[in-house]
Amino acid sequence: MKNKKIKKSILICLMFTFSMFAGCLSDGEEGKNLNIVSYDAFGISQNLLEQFTNETGINVEITRAGDAGGVLSTVIQTKGTGLFDLSLGIDNSYLGTALAAELFEPLDTDRTIFSNRALSSYDGNLAIPFDVGSVCINYDSNYVDGENISIPTSLWNFTDTSWDGKIAVENPRTSSPGRAFFISTVDYFNNDIDEQSDYTNWWSDMKDNNVIIADSWTMAYETHYSGGYGQWGDGFIGDAHAVVSYCHSPGVEAYYGENWTTSVALNIDGASFSQIEYVSLLKGTDEHLSANIFVDWLVSNEINSQMSTINWMYPAIEGGGIIEDFGYNWHSIVPVDCEMNISSINEGIANWLDEWDAAVV
Repeated sequence: MKNKKIKKSILICLMFTFSMFAGCLSDGEEGKNLNIVSYDAFGISQNLLEQFTNETGINVEITRAGDAGGVLSTVIQTKGTGLFDLSLGIDNSYLGTALAAELFEPLDTDRTIFSNRALSSYDGNLAIPFDVGSVCINYDSNYVDGENISIPTSLWNFTDTSWDGKIAVENPRTSSPGRAFFISTVDYFNNDIDEQSDYTNWWSDMKDNNVIIADSWTMAYETHYSGGYGQWGDGFIGDAHAVVSYCHSPGVEAYYGENWTTSVALNIDGASFSQIEYVSLLKGTDEHLSANIFVDWLVSNEINSQMSTINWMYPAIEGGGIIEDFGYNWHSIVPVDCEMNISSINEGIANWLDEWDAAVV
């Protein structure tokens, strides 16, 4: 790492890279405790957290709260109590709700370090992006190619008899990828050429075509999807040849399969959602300095550039990408995602979900 001159000001020091944090904390942060609420699958390892503690003197405790929706619910329920200092993992499908509830305080993070994609949904200092990734449908090429099934070019194709009972999606009320994909269907069918139908018609037809609705990504992907790593695990069913997951999930499969996978991300314009995950400072905390140091560490080049293997997502920083090893990047796509701003999501989501319930009952 390039040598940098240590500044005297603590606030300026906060902007420096990970290796300099220890020098910033000579005045009082040693032994501080930072309590973070995050989702279950957040991938920062205990070894990395211990490394952060060794460098800064700040102890980190992470409480897992299910998925992004669970994180938001926990933050709302504990608002202003100081029980948690940071939330980690509320994404842009929930962010409008979080901002409307006034849960956050500003962070000092330099936002010029982030990619345009990472700032596309929100460009303020109440929520700092740390990774991004598009949610879309993945399909098993063993089925599509092996059974001479045409590659879908429209979401309507999944209502055909060839996909009867063969696609797994996540419940948008219980799964953040499911919610993200659901939002993309609202936008997709609002903008397609068929003005006589909308997302409720598609979901109703999918229900009639025996779509598999799972409560979680884990259940949809690991238990039902025939093209994923679940096929080597206990409890695997494999009755779905397509699944809602990330557009770089085939890349992860290839990475572990040494450049071999049968899974393919389906590239249909507007049928995917650009999910952006954020870290935020919670109202009621007294640990403003420690929290800012942790956030600057999380989005530093040393840590954030590794996000494709730390948290299996794209980095949020400018120039960040997926590693090339074992076909990870080659099997991943960045599609043309739907366009839905966080205010529109917050205003419409309750009614959309009620209409979804009616369509799939």
